[in-house]
Amino acid sequence: MIETFFSTQLPVDEQFALRRHVLRGKGRKDRTRRFCIVTGTHGDELEGQMVCYEVGRRVMVEPERLCGTLEIYPALNPLGIDTIQRGIPNFDLDMNRIFPGDPQGSMAEQAAYSVVQELQGADMVIDIHSSNLYLRETPQVRINVLHEAMLVPHAITLGVDFIWVHDAATVLEATLAHTLNQGGTPCLVVEMGVGQRINHKMCNRLVDGIFRLMAQMNFWQTGETDAKADKTPCPGAEITTPIVCRGDSVAFLNAAVSGVFLTEKKTGENVAEGEEIGQIVSPLTSQVLCRVTAPCSGYLFTVRAYPIVYEGSLMARVYKTPHE
Repeated sequence: MIETFFSTQLPVDEQFALRRHVLRGKGRKDRTRRFCIVTGTHGDELEGQMVCYEVGRRVMVEPERLCGTLEIYPALNPLGIDTIQRGIPNFDLDMNRIFPGDPQGSMAEQAAYSVVQELQGADMVIDIHSSNLYLRETPQVRINVLHEAMLVPHAITLGVDFIWVHDAATVLEATLAHTLNQGGTPCLVVEMGVGQRINHKMCNRLVDGIFRLMAQMNFWQTGETDAKADKTPCPGAEITTPIVCRGDSVAFLNAAVSGVFLTEKKTGENVAEGEEIGQIVSPLTSQVLCRVTAPCSGYLFTVRAYPIVYEGSLMARVYKTPHE
């Protein structure tokens, strides 16, 4: 069932509406339990679009396996998606910095308030993001240290490569995930890929992880793997054991000079201290302006995708390998 849970008038007889796809299990007494998938907060992050499509498609193929209620919110910022903009057009703001919203505020604040009201009380919320145009991220879950105990076990079940338990920061207080977690509604933030693109392999892997988590939380009945391609496989026991990164275990590589950053490195690779990650070059003089080397041995989970850099631009993040 497609439901509109927020709607308001726009200029020139247009309507701003937020919609969700609600799928309810049949023959199940406990239908008040809810598993929610949310994405599209930033209009230039598109990985979640494929995830929403694929999760809904698999459930509709075998609806008898669904227990409780699955709610899919594919576009919290539909105007941003339509115009390929990160924020909400004409408001010059990042939607993920105005939660919990305000029922008496601007249109964007009212929409944010409505989103929180709809999601709060759910048993689990998966908030899916891509990176921006500048950085490529390995599939990861980001968790505020305040909610580590509640969320890390669920994040491990998703089977991503990396779990980043980061310190609390003031700006995070206005995000959807922080608002929900502070209110007692568990919310996992997934980050992967690069802006304005869809990586099918990453998306399908996350979809499998979501079904695995749904099965663990008794939202999805497992069964034998079906040979047909359009059937949902039973979530298997073999999953990636993610790296769990805490505290100050991340090294940031920022550009020392301006130029063009060239690299052959991919996210998910291990690097040694002093190993060359890339070069910053000058197309005008054909000179190497700076050799970018790993400041420590570790796991490369962020690599710059957009090659033009200026002094201070982020080029990579490395998880520092703990000393034995």
